[in-house]
Amino acid sequence: MLLDVKNLTSHYGATQVLFGVDLSVEEGQIVALMGRNGMGKSTSIRAICGLNPVSSGQVSFVGTDISDLPSYKSARLGLGLVPEGRRCFANLSVSENLVATARSGPWTLEKIHALFPILKERASQMANTLSGGEQQMLAIGRALMTNPRLLILDEATEGLAPVIRNQIWAALKTLKDQGQAILLVDKSLREVMEIAQRCCILEKGQSVWSGPVSELTPDLQQRFLGV
Repeated sequence: MLLDVKNLTSHYGATQVLFGVDLSVEEGQIVALMGRNGMGKSTSIRAICGLNPVSSGQVSFVGTDISDLPSYKSARLGLGLVPEGRRCFANLSVSENLVATARSGPWTLEKIHALFPILKERASQMANTLSGGEQQMLAIGRALMTNPRLLILDEATEGLAPVIRNQIWAALKTLKDQGQAILLVDKSLREVMEIAQRCCILEKGQSVWSGPVSELTPDLQQRFLGV
């Protein structure tokens, strides 16, 4: 198992926000973490990546307990995060953003440019002058340049124009074909069901359903996702 999360709980200060999250991702698998707004998806991602404290439970990655590891050590093990809100290095160029945290492996500048050609065109441009969609592509490219074992995307298509969303989904399908393991949070149910093999649904900070996306029936969608 690449990522194995068991009974994860987490707090913001004195306020508990996760009450038992269970999910797993195997090598080469794409898993969607879903749920209505405010159900704990982003907090789960933050806790997995070491950005929010794990109060109890366990997060295991490549056979190592990373529950108490700082985020930079989890990243060194191969967790690549595309955070909500993109968070590119505003005062660095596109190329500088891509190489700033690069690690050796199959993902190179040339491969990122092939995946997102606009980043080659914008190579010398400062990140804060890019459009929102271009910044999202840059954030994905930057995470891939760390050559992650697991790529985690938190709302990677939220608020983007349809043409940009389509480009990002196309890129994710390419990554799927290449065997990249992905854990993604996204509200676009149709696109998620086209790319993910499994789904974990959260409600009020707790896992309430998990299984193959083929078993996510309309009744379950209505019950837990409100669609």
